[in-house]
Amino acid sequence: MATRAMMLGGVVAALVVLSAATMAAAAGLDMDFYSSTCPRVEEIVKEEMVGILKAAPTLAGPLLRLHFHDCFVRGCDGSVLLDSTPTNTAEKDATPNLTLRGFGSVQRVKDRLEQACPATVSCADILALMARDAVVLANGPSWPVALGRRDGRVSIANETNQLPPPTANFTRLVQMFGAKGLGVKDLVVLSGGHTLGTAHCNLFSDRLYNFTGANNLADVDPALDGAYLARLRSRCQSLADNTTLNEMDPGSFLSFDASYYRLVAKRRGLFHSDASLLDHPATRAYVQRQATGLFAAEFFRDFADSMVKMSTIDVLTGAQGEIRNKCYLVN
Repeated sequence: MATRAMMLGGVVAALVVLSAATMAAAAGLDMDFYSSTCPRVEEIVKEEMVGILKAAPTLAGPLLRLHFHDCFVRGCDGSVLLDSTPTNTAEKDATPNLTLRGFGSVQRVKDRLEQACPATVSCADILALMARDAVVLANGPSWPVALGRRDGRVSIANETNQLPPPTANFTRLVQMFGAKGLGVKDLVVLSGGHTLGTAHCNLFSDRLYNFTGANNLADVDPALDGAYLARLRSRCQSLADNTTLNEMDPGSFLSFDASYYRLVAKRRGLFHSDASLLDHPATRAYVQRQATGLFAAEFFRDFADSMVKMSTIDVLTGAQGEIRNKCYLVN
């Protein structure tokens, strides 16, 4: 006889699929988009992702981040993958994207799919699938990825001002997420993606030094736990350090889990944006609930729901855009 947990798990999975199908239809995407033109697309992406993460396990977080940075600028159209040209500086060369990684891995998957199904699968769809598989292979949740995105032909560095910065306060985060059709719950849930990966010191060193401009060693972010601050200072020894990497979820940065919320609850979130989740009753309640460690399955379900929602932001479909031959170049 099936256990109650198994039955609930089945219901949750069914609800995620239903939610994904509804959003997909509204966005013009389709769960079976490549069923006749490239039926093994998801299998091929998964095979490549297994190889990529076996060779470089630290790429799980960056590949998830690539998808996020793509969707927040011009929608999920692969514009973050385009190279700059002599007449245009592209998104990837804008300040918020200089620490992005994984571009070569995306092209590796694209090359494999071009062999199997030439001029068929968009780079935008590949990025959406790779982000999902990165989370799954890091022991996180899965979610259905509706397909049919087309690749954009435009990538402008200045438009990355739509990306929520790590220095943002709660009000600004809500505004920036809201502009993309994402709510307060999506904000606190998608922030949980910081359980994977690392960050350079310069993205949070303002919390450690000269926080208000007083220019003395006591001028630190009061929202940051003192012991954690000392540990971070031992690694990041100046405001200018843009090379040293820190685990966003220390001790667990290669595994997708809910431990990020325990850190935030202890005032040990790495970014100001993480700390800001404690500034609103709704997000603080979610953080504190997840910090107990008793509701990880709920977080997994919520993360899947929010990723489905995010992956449909302003997608190009039909005759819009193109199917790029190379992810870094327009045709």
